[in-house]
Amino acid sequence: MSATKGRKVPAWLKGKPARIAIILLLALAAWLLWKQFFPELDLQDLLDRFAQFLGPWTYLIVAVLAFLETGAFVGLLVPGETTLLIGGAVAGLGQINLYLLIAIAWISAFLGDTFSFFLGRRLGRDFVLRHGPRVGITHERFERVEDYFEKNGGRTVLIGRFVGVVRAIAPFVAGTSGMAYPAFAPYSILGAGLQVTIHILVGYFFAQSIDAAAEYVGLFAVIVGTIIVVVFLGYRAWLFLKVPENRVRTVEWMEAHGATRPLVSLGRRFRPQYEFILDRLTPGGSFGLEFTTLVAVMAVASFVVVAFTEIFLGNGGPTPGDDTAISVVDFLQASWLDAVGRVITVFGSRPVVYTLAAIATVALLVKRRVAEAVVLVLALATTTFTVDFLKDLVTRPRPDGSGNEAFPSGHAAMSVFYSWLALTIAFRIKPDIARRTAIVVAGLSVTAVVGLSRVYLGVHYLSDVTSGWAVAAFWFAFFGAIALVTTRLRKT
Repeated sequence: MSATKGRKVPAWLKGKPARIAIILLLALAAWLLWKQFFPELDLQDLLDRFAQFLGPWTYLIVAVLAFLETGAFVGLLVPGETTLLIGGAVAGLGQINLYLLIAIAWISAFLGDTFSFFLGRRLGRDFVLRHGPRVGITHERFERVEDYFEKNGGRTVLIGRFVGVVRAIAPFVAGTSGMAYPAFAPYSILGAGLQVTIHILVGYFFAQSIDAAAEYVGLFAVIVGTIIVVVFLGYRAWLFLKVPENRVRTVEWMEAHGATRPLVSLGRRFRPQYEFILDRLTPGGSFGLEFTTLVAVMAVASFVVVAFTEIFLGNGGPTPGDDTAISVVDFLQASWLDAVGRVITVFGSRPVVYTLAAIATVALLVKRRVAEAVVLVLALATTTFTVDFLKDLVTRPRPDGSGNEAFPSGHAAMSVFYSWLALTIAFRIKPDIARRTAIVVAGLSVTAVVGLSRVYLGVHYLSDVTSGWAVAAFWFAFFGAIALVTTRLRKT
């Protein structure tokens, strides 16, 4: 009989956190040995060669895997973070454009979520339980995500983007659970954007100096080890406090000791705010969904503005999308369309929008919609300032050569007022569902045709118009979110 047979494994070696810490220590030791015996290896040169090999194909690889990770559950087998890190590294070495990569990955990840969502709605839970084990979706895995989704709702879609198994299955579970797609989409947009952006940026910044990044491996191991310990202890505390009797005893113990008594008072003082945050992350209520939708709009809009601003600061020429739009305009050219375009574009001018906004503000105040009136005034003011600031900063030439104030389009930015007004009327003043759709479609249509009229008339590129829409959408969403929070806090 072996001397070790029957010997118990030490307690400190048990559990996933301990195993992960050991793996990290072994990886650190291997790295130190590698640096000791292979100091002449140029990691930066290896990465440069790899980036040149991938080149523009990185866009396609990242797009396909970002979609398949949730759309076909590939994330259960291959971690999507690896592809995003590699893509960011290729961008960091100048082989591809960082902003275009993030946009492609973001859209692909969201489309993958959407495909998985409707697949779940179509096939249902029983289909996965029957055939899931063939592709790595065991009953235990699926039920674990279902339990997590039932307890956390929309937070699973958002936070689950950062947890491998949850990210791969959560959209499908959302579809099987009967969750409405309009309640699902904002969480998916926001979660996908955060996850792909963070991972791509990590690869981007590390690739610019991989040798410097390697020097931080030891520090990284310490940080990750600390995080593991904290998370493990926090998880154990959460399991303990889930039991109501344990919570009562804990509070009684804390109140009996002077050092911890203030924490109890502080917790009671901020309990309404805590419940407010939970409500924000829960899609069941209209407030949570509306707030998350506004945050998703802000995320997408800010990305569009920052990306195009960065691109045009160095080069004001047309993008491939701009060239395509110009080709379409050339095909559509007609004298009667020229006349229609000149009339439509007037509705995006500042005098017209300011006049209509003033009338709308008075009407809102008469209806005692003070919050909506304040949002309108502040959003238009900040949109005007931002448009003028970016025009002076970028000085992009207009397509017709009439000036250096093409980016962003002021008319397109002002035209977002019509969409905001339509949404406000539809969801705040006229709750009739039959008329609501017509009002929203009308507002969005005016915004669209005003912006596109600038492209048709040749005074703006399509990217100028898109950025103008994004500037205004950000500010309307920003002040709308603040108004929601303020109103909610007053009621608590």
